Amino acid sequence: KQQLAIAERALQARLVHQLMEQGVGFADPARVDIRGELTCGKDVFIDVNAVFEGQVSLGDRTQIESNNVIRDSIIGAGSVIHSNCHIESASMGNDCEIGPFARLRPGAELADKVKIGNFVEVKKSTIADGSKVSHLSYIGDATVGAGVNIGAGTITCNYDGVNKHQTVIGNKVFI
Repeated sequence: KQQLAIAERALQARLVHQLMEQGVGFADPARVDIRGELTCGKDVFIDVNAVFEGQVSLGDRTQIESNNVIRDSIIGAGSVIHSNCHIESASMGNDCEIGPFARLRPGAELADKVKIGNFVEVKKSTIADGSKVSHLSYIGDATVGAGVNIGAGTITCNYDGVNKHQTVIGNKVFI
């Protein structure tokens, strides 16, 4: 077990070194784990305790703050992932802001300039340009239009006990 741990740290150091040679910044190169393939654009910064699993792509100027797990996802240019987020099989456009303490589950598709705040969970939903779900909400199986502001404590409740239904929220709606 000790030899495997030493080999793993050597592999991680090599992967991080390759990214640093491409211009990626790390708060502490020894405190990141890459468990798959991580591709990064220019001027990306990754803070401590970030874990990348599967296929992950980070666009130019992306900032990954501490304690995040990102799996099989695409993060657009200029986006910020605040601390303590879990992102799995999700995609986002440019200039998005996620977290802290947010969860993007499989099928979360965010357009440009979307804000997902603290304690927000998004599953199998599309959220259009400039929309915000700022805090304490669950958005599942939904289509959210552009320029929408979803307030605290909002839940898209779309299960009738037998079937799930799609929730559709139009453009410029305030909830």
